Amino acid sequence: MGWYKSLVLPVVRWIDAETAHGLAICALKNNLVPRDDDALDATPILETEVFGRKFANPVGLAAGFDKNAEVPNQMLRQGFGFVEIGSVTPEPQPGNPKPRLFRLYSDRAVINRMGFNNEGAAVVAERLRKRARKGILGANLGKNKYSEDAAADYVKGVAALGPYADYLVVNVSSPNTPGLRALQGRGPLETLLTSVLKARDSHAKGVPVLLKVAPDLTEEDKADIAAVVLKLRLDGMIVSNTTIDRPVGLNSYDQDEKGGLSGPPLMEPSTKVLADFYRLTEGKIPLIGVGGIASGKDAYEKILNGASLVQLYSALVYHGLELVTEIKEDLARRLRKDGFASVADAVGAAFPEISGRKAPVDEARAAKAAVTAKAETAPATKKPAAKATAKKPATKKPAAKSKTAPKGSSATD
Repeated sequence: MGWYKSLVLPVVRWIDAETAHGLAICALKNNLVPRDDDALDATPILETEVFGRKFANPVGLAAGFDKNAEVPNQMLRQGFGFVEIGSVTPEPQPGNPKPRLFRLYSDRAVINRMGFNNEGAAVVAERLRKRARKGILGANLGKNKYSEDAAADYVKGVAALGPYADYLVVNVSSPNTPGLRALQGRGPLETLLTSVLKARDSHAKGVPVLLKVAPDLTEEDKADIAAVVLKLRLDGMIVSNTTIDRPVGLNSYDQDEKGGLSGPPLMEPSTKVLADFYRLTEGKIPLIGVGGIASGKDAYEKILNGASLVQLYSALVYHGLELVTEIKEDLARRLRKDGFASVADAVGAAFPEISGRKAPVDEARAAKAAVTAKAETAPATKKPAAKATAKKPATKKPAAKSKTAPKGSSATD
């Protein structure tokens, strides 16, 4: 057992989740977080190139952890192949009322309804301007809650952060900002992305633009999004954000809190959506797989199902930063075991008819079969159990709920 699980987790579990997160940011800023000796060791089999950028490894930090770009370089030094900051809105905003972040210990999951709380594009841009530019950094863009012109907000984000980012993300998948997910519709999405790409060409020419989507999409939604992405030749997609669904089997005290669910319960549905977009785009658009990754096996399954890169965040709550090295080492072992010379060689191997891999490995076949089977037999989601019957830590009272809390959330809120 590593230092985080043995020393830190037993203590922080009794601290409010958002307070604990703030303490983690503070510790990183002051270089108080230990680092594995081999965190930055070069592993040639993990090196990859995606949308014109060279990555030391495909394991990235998802948006939501470092909203205000306070510790991107510190996280890169922990062994991540890339980091994504944000979501950042043009104007600063406080987000939703607290409490708004909940740890589901029994499920190793998280529910959040943060509400795009951040210091605003101007502050974040200045921080990035002063940053020693090393490693790959993405900037996740959002719109202000009460903005009436979504496209204008994203254009402002491109102008402010584009010059300092290695890629930009248009986040239209948070269910927590009123009307945001409606932007995933074919017409609104095409209009929005056209404006963003025009702004990119003016303010940050050559910087890749990616689209981050929700897992809670209909088949028609997915087909429409894929059509727009292909038509506009977008540089990539991130699949997926958190889910507002609650799968059968959750067994934690706060499971009925409103917000976006992340962690292991999201692994299956997000991988299914990832595979769908890989097929719909015929492998022509680089995909970043996100949702439920907590092991090298999870990361490998995303890659086999079409992900060129992967991201994680929620698993760090329960496993600490030691997990990054563990995932990379396990992923490298799995690639070698199955005869792949690189990450790129394994991308989409579960779908040889698209990827062109001549000999998909047994694990690739199993990954494809598992995703298909789960999609066909998945039970209907259920309403979370009432708190009166849920499990609860013996000595801690739940925080009072806000009557104004919204109904949904996102990992990048």
